[in-house]
Amino acid sequence: MLRGRTRRGRGASYAAADDDPLDAAQERRVRAVLALGGVSQADLPDGVQQVRLRLLERAASGREAPRDVSAWAAVVASNLAMDWHRAKRRQERLGERLASLRPAEAPSGEEASLLSLAVARGLDELPDAQRQVVVLRFYADLPVRSIAEQLGVPEGTVKSRLHTAVRALRARLHEDEVV
Repeated sequence: MLRGRTRRGRGASYAAADDDPLDAAQERRVRAVLALGGVSQADLPDGVQQVRLRLLERAASGREAPRDVSAWAAVVASNLAMDWHRAKRRQERLGERLASLRPAEAPSGEEASLLSLAVARGLDELPDAQRQVVVLRFYADLPVRSIAEQLGVPEGTVKSRLHTAVRALRARLHEDEVV
């Protein structure tokens, strides 16, 4: 949770080093949402810092702290992941193939790794809005109501996107003969 303590120095306010707006559990959740949203391992620390920065900027602007910092941080991370994913697509269209950075095949003999890779590929193929609700619901473990509130859409829209996305993922897994 955001802490109210700030120190003043040279006319500017800044958070004390021990006033991290994200606790360890929230940071793990943010990392998971970013990773599941397609952000590369090398970019995860920057993504976590971006979430921290947005939370601190919110506090510095005088706005109230979010009611549920963990849910708010997960949604911000999801939005960052969507931005990253869009940038990745633009680069691919320009010929800068990021796919070569990913391992092409799962480790042999590990069924779980194969399934994880197939799900990740399936998530990559979903439209941004569907991928976002899947990651927030199943990986960040947010309830539908919280997702709807954070995204500013009706609960029915979240449910519809989830249904469509899960159906598409299931079809993809059957197509790849993973399940």
